[in-house]
Amino acid sequence: MTEADLRAPQQDRSRITRQRLLEAAVICLANQGWAGSTVSVVAERAGVSRGAAQHHFPTREALFTAAVEFMTKVRYDELRRRVDRLPGPLSRRDRIVFLMEQMVDSPLFRAALHLWVAAASDPALKEQIVKLELYVGRETHRTAVDFLGVDESVPGVRETVQATLDLMRGLGLANLLTDDSARRSRIIQQWASTVDAALPD
Repeated sequence: MTEADLRAPQQDRSRITRQRLLEAAVICLANQGWAGSTVSVVAERAGVSRGAAQHHFPTREALFTAAVEFMTKVRYDELRRRVDRLPGPLSRRDRIVFLMEQMVDSPLFRAALHLWVAAASDPALKEQIVKLELYVGRETHRTAVDFLGVDESVPGVRETVQATLDLMRGLGLANLLTDDSARRSRIIQQWASTVDAALPD
């Protein structure tokens, strides 16, 4: 047995521990907000020691920014798989509704909102979140463009897609305090009709 063979199980355990921490961090942040989501709370939910958590992520900021970045990749891969399994052809309006509902109604979206709000008054966190937002923003926009099958070289298309994403963020923020699903559903339906009419075929 080579030295590489001996290292492999340890590397696998380290990778699994890291993933459990990232997943637990998103759930804690979504459910308890920034103030209630300490490294100790995340470690306990992940079933690992605080020391193990800090071995992977030396600071709280590093843990939560890594968690949102990791889960963004996972979430959008999952969204694309769900789209591929949807029955029959969807109209563009139906695609807009599906996209908005899926993106707003998720623990990842709530976790990211908590992180953005906390970063507004925390300089150390803000420095990392600004960089993260560039990545998340690009991925979200690219996913929306691909899903809607629109051409951004056409004047107004990019702005219409971005307006849709900005609206989703606002609807998600409103839902942090109360169950806003009924009002949100009406707004999504109306916006989908507006966007469908505005976007060129």
